[in-house]
Formats: sequence, structure tokens, C-alpha cells
Amino acid sequence: MEPDPREVSVPAEAFDHLRAALVQEAGETAGVHALHAAGFSTGESVYDLFTGGAGPAADLGTGAFWARVTAFFRERGWGHLVHESRHPGVSVLSSPDWAEAGRPGGSTSTCAFTSGVLSYLLTRAAGGPVAVLETSCRARGDDRCDFAFGSERTINDLYAVLLEGGTLEDALDRL
Repeated sequence: MEPDPREVSVPAEAFDHLRAALVQEAGETAGVHALHAAGFSTGESVYDLFTGGAGPAADLGTGAFWARVTAFFRERGWGHLVHESRHPGVSVLSSPDWAEAGRPGGSTSTCAFTSGVLSYLLTRAAGGPVAVLETSCRARGDDRCDFAFGSERTINDLYAVLLEGGTLEDALDRL
């Protein structure tokens, strides 16, 4: 099946409705997994839009790549992203206004679709698997949404520390 190159615009509130419907029908964990899987699958089309047929993203230098990523998402209404290397194996993309976060008041991280999209985009750009984990989210009262990314093993280790109640800084210190 040929990919459809069209883009459509929907209100950011659509994420709230999708998340609520998935949680109601499948439960919290299954809903998060479904959104992540849908995001990862959508990532292929996002990557194609991102590169615009201009060749692999890996051909860009680091600064140009992150400038393009942040502009790409900002211009499409997703929000502002800032890239920061936090550890030799982990970087973080942060946003004070990420669209998928919706309204504050939730109890869990909510940007699972975005995490999937970013995982696909970064995997293609890096030429190998890149895992993405949302470590803070505006929807649950944090100041911003943070997406930590790195190798699958590193992100799994980071997640284990967070599950124990540690902070992102604690987890990075333990890596």
C-alpha cells in the first residue's frame, strides 16, 4: 500500500478524546501501549514528511538535525522542543507546550503517541533502535513534557529507577 502524503489538521484536543476512549475500552496500560504503537507506525510517514525526499536525516549535521526537528514539529502545531544531551547515552527533548499533553489533571504520562513517533523518527535517523520514554508530562502537573531517549537497554534501566520513585537525575546518576 502506497503511503498517503497528505497531512490533515485536527484540534490537539483529539489526543484527549483518543486517549480517553482507549482507556475506557482497553484500560490504562493497554491504551498507552496502543497509542505508542500507533505513533510508531505513524512515524514512517512523519519521517518521510520530515526528510521531504531530500535524503536521509543522518546526512545532516547534529546541529542542523535538531534545528530541523524542532522547526518541523513547531510549524505543525505540536509545540516547541528543546534538545539537551543529559548523559553520554541519554538525551532529552523538552517542551513547555506539547500538544498531546492536553489539559493538566491526569495521573500518568500521556504523550505515548508522541513517544512512538519520536522513537521511529530517531531510529531511522540513527540507523538503529532508539527508545523514547516520557519522563515528565504537563498533563500530570509537570512544568513540561520531557522525552528521554537512547538505547533500549539504557532507557529500560532509566525506567526501572523511575518506577522505584527516583527522579530523572537519580536515574542518570546511576547509569
